[in-house]
Amino acid sequence: MHDDRNLVEGRLRRVLDERVRPAVYPESVPLDVAVWHAPGEPVPVEEGLAATPEPIAVGARWGAPWGTSWFRVTGTVPEEWAGRTVEALLDLGFDGNMPGFQCEGLVHLPDGTPVKGLNPRNQWVRIGAPVAGGEEVRLHVEAASNPVILEHHPFSFLPTPLGDKDTAGTEPQYTLTRMDLAVFDETVWHLVLDLEVLGELMAELPADAPRRWEILRAVDRALDALDLQDVNATAATARDRLAEVLAAPAAASAHRIGAVGHAHIDSAWLWPLRETVRKVARTAANMTALLDDEPDFVFAMSQAQQWAWVRDHRPAVWARVKKAVADGRFVPAGGMWVESDTNMPGSEAMARQFVHGKRFFLDEFGIENDEAWLPDTFGFAAGLPQIIRAAGSKYLLTQKISWSQTNSFPHHTFRWEGIDGTRVFTHFPPVDTYNCEMTGAEIAHAARNFKDKGVARHSLAPTGWGDGGGGTTREMVAKAARLRDLEGSARVAWQAPHAFFEQAEAENPEPPVWVGELYLELHRATLTSQAQTKQGNRRSEHLLREAELWAATAAVRTGFRYPYEDLDRIWKTVLLHQFHDILPGSSIAWVHREARATYARIAAELEEIIGAAQRALAGEGDLPLVFNSAPHARAGVPAGAAAPPVAEGRTELTPRTGGGHILDNGLLRVEIDERGLVVSALDLAGDRETIAPGLAGNLLQLHPDLPNKWDAWDVDAFYRNTGTDLTAADEVAPGADAASVRVTRSFGSSRVTQVLTLPPGERRLEVDTEVDWHETEKFLKLAFPLDVHAERYAVETQFGHVHRPTHTNTSWEAARFEACNHRFVHVQEVGWGVAVVNDSTYGHDVTRTVRTGGDGGDGGDGGTTTTVRVSLLRAPRFPDPETDQGVHRFRHALVPGAGIGDAVREGWRLNLPERRVTGGAEVAPLVSVDREEVVVTAVKLADDGSGDVVVRCHEAHGGRARATLTAGFAVAGVTVTDLLERPLAGQEAAVEADGDRIAVRLRPFQLMTLRLRRA
Repeated sequence: MHDDRNLVEGRLRRVLDERVRPAVYPESVPLDVAVWHAPGEPVPVEEGLAATPEPIAVGARWGAPWGTSWFRVTGTVPEEWAGRTVEALLDLGFDGNMPGFQCEGLVHLPDGTPVKGLNPRNQWVRIGAPVAGGEEVRLHVEAASNPVILEHHPFSFLPTPLGDKDTAGTEPQYTLTRMDLAVFDETVWHLVLDLEVLGELMAELPADAPRRWEILRAVDRALDALDLQDVNATAATARDRLAEVLAAPAAASAHRIGAVGHAHIDSAWLWPLRETVRKVARTAANMTALLDDEPDFVFAMSQAQQWAWVRDHRPAVWARVKKAVADGRFVPAGGMWVESDTNMPGSEAMARQFVHGKRFFLDEFGIENDEAWLPDTFGFAAGLPQIIRAAGSKYLLTQKISWSQTNSFPHHTFRWEGIDGTRVFTHFPPVDTYNCEMTGAEIAHAARNFKDKGVARHSLAPTGWGDGGGGTTREMVAKAARLRDLEGSARVAWQAPHAFFEQAEAENPEPPVWVGELYLELHRATLTSQAQTKQGNRRSEHLLREAELWAATAAVRTGFRYPYEDLDRIWKTVLLHQFHDILPGSSIAWVHREARATYARIAAELEEIIGAAQRALAGEGDLPLVFNSAPHARAGVPAGAAAPPVAEGRTELTPRTGGGHILDNGLLRVEIDERGLVVSALDLAGDRETIAPGLAGNLLQLHPDLPNKWDAWDVDAFYRNTGTDLTAADEVAPGADAASVRVTRSFGSSRVTQVLTLPPGERRLEVDTEVDWHETEKFLKLAFPLDVHAERYAVETQFGHVHRPTHTNTSWEAARFEACNHRFVHVQEVGWGVAVVNDSTYGHDVTRTVRTGGDGGDGGDGGTTTTVRVSLLRAPRFPDPETDQGVHRFRHALVPGAGIGDAVREGWRLNLPERRVTGGAEVAPLVSVDREEVVVTAVKLADDGSGDVVVRCHEAHGGRARATLTAGFAVAGVTVTDLLERPLAGQEAAVEADGDRIAVRLRPFQLMTLRLRRA
């Protein structure tokens, strides 16, 4: 029997490959082809259609990297083909790799009407079914010669210049392979699918299962019925011999899979943003065409930005999409502007992803999404559940956690609880891919892998080619039809996301609960790669806060024109660049080059808005004013402007015995040795040393960094096995003022200049680091070994902070060796702690070691050292071979004696420096809060243009808070709203208004949005 099985399986493979699949198109004639190569960037459709092409033959090379070529394909259907189904087969030179990672095309009719996209798994265009014979065929193909950056079989991560049009050259990338008219034999095509489905199912069944042998014998009989010299004439008979095994129904207990058509399209990755605009159009054209042909098929597309691109750039495709949405079969999913990273975006930015995403679908279609749809995002911050619910959604889908390399996540369906106690119903598809092809291996894996058996039996399978686009194919739909009710397999049915979630929650209303962040044990280096992209994001988030705050204040006080349209456009641009391959630094050089330019343009625009609003508020005059945009008072000024405070105290700079310098401002006494390292930071009031005995802070450490794969994405744990402490200094000298010390170092091909500053009257050592970085495959860290005994530490995340262990008791903790923070990392013993704050870095690690003390040989005292290391720079070579080469500037601060409130405050202050303006009068705050633990993250005018003032705040220390918010204007009414500024029912008790004073009550980390109606 074993030999029989192997013989039949081998026979099936060969007959399919060599006889049956080729017989799908038994007759063909060549088409005439001409081509016009667009100069430079892509041209409008009208220009491409009107261009005069030159003849080109099959076999010719075409397509410079990132070029666009317009092919005109013409021919005549042979008269003898009358009554048959005919398709054009257009192979642009596809190499068998995945769709979306090489050349692509969009087919148009002569009048410009889009027909469908072309890719390696979708090369056909239907001409007629049936044809009359003699039809003239004329098609225009807008072909993109996008180069192959990543070879998928096997994965290749070699550096390449192809990732930027400025370095890619002009060598043609592709060979025109086939341009034919062909007869399509639908019976043979169906036979292919019958045999594939049964063969794949047979391979997944146990060797001794009767069902496996039933299928094997049926396949054997079907192959016997085929005349291998005339497959087309005998295909129907072969299909008849498979009918019985294909009709056998699935068991009542079979796992049930909701298939949803899908194309997870990266808004940028191994292609630039402008190419994604076209990828989305190609995919949407394909999917609307497939919906017309397949009545059961349902397709879901996320990312409102991508929908907007179709609307704005391809109106003919948009018209088809709108109709399909109205029919309920082309489904908006996710309710976010893009499928963003969720670790690094700040509180407001994460909220605005949902505001702009959900509002787009509401405005365009009247549809409100219930789910967040993030199949490929690299882990999920613990503040996200509250944001999802505050946006009016309640579900989350992702698949990426299945990529974790160390621990297997214990559930596929569960409730995820965030930092404030909010829970969202969450599903991880057990099929473990967002590019399901409906293969037997995938379906069997989903059923076997599903971890919630016994309490649930439904899972979701996002089905279709993604990443680079393409979507679902007709073959996938045909396979799903055969798997609808097939013995030995899970049952498959097309299902929209909202329908799946409603069904899954109904059958499993009390699933397990997972508390805290959903950490991906992979792609940890995305917290550091492409530092300037990350700095652009952080700076843009804070500039937007300032622009909204001062524009709203000026609008209420002076009649200043609030720049609704400009702010809306800029927010959407920032949100787009938070896509999970842009902000994480894992895109090609072109993407990050453009991102740097975009952030610079955004900064200039926002600076102009901020400056104009502050000038309007300050008025005419020569009075020096300091504007404070931070949510905490600075020198007594909360979110307003006042005369500069009189400096209190001074910092003394004195020589240090043995070399180096001492900075002392009466609050901190900092010793910087001859190496430029901080060997002491004494909290004078608390009489506590910050730096661990015998160790030094401000220590730069350099590690080799060549991960096993996924260069820009990954840093593997073994990087820590080898490292170099950069202790040699070129110069350690007094800085430009009496409060600072300047340190310069050289290493490798790079140079570092640091300025360490102890401001008067502040318990904060500022570290300004400039790195002229020219290393390759290296990882640069900045370390602070702290004399603190802490089993856990806190980092800021959206609308609060999360605690992580400093130990590695289990594999879960050990795997979290590189993690994300926003503006601070905080470690604390009872009564005393230390914060390390930053203005633009995210990656870090925190480790705890016990000093041996006494006779241990290290001069230690037997205490504990908790080392905080900030990740500064990497130097991967794929997909951008010049990643981060050049000059970078980072700002950090060491804050001894800091409680969690100090960490919150200092993080805001470092990111929102004061602004100095001259004017005629001080500016009172538009909104102020009397409790430090209640942080105002946004003050703006309502998006609907009503003039209402919207205030978003949250409890930031992790406890319950009662606070009074005071408005600097007459208030006619207060409403608690969701993130979209819509009233929330049942929230009346959360606020008490008394004129311009509003009392609020907040749970730990609770966010609240208030809408204040002006009298």
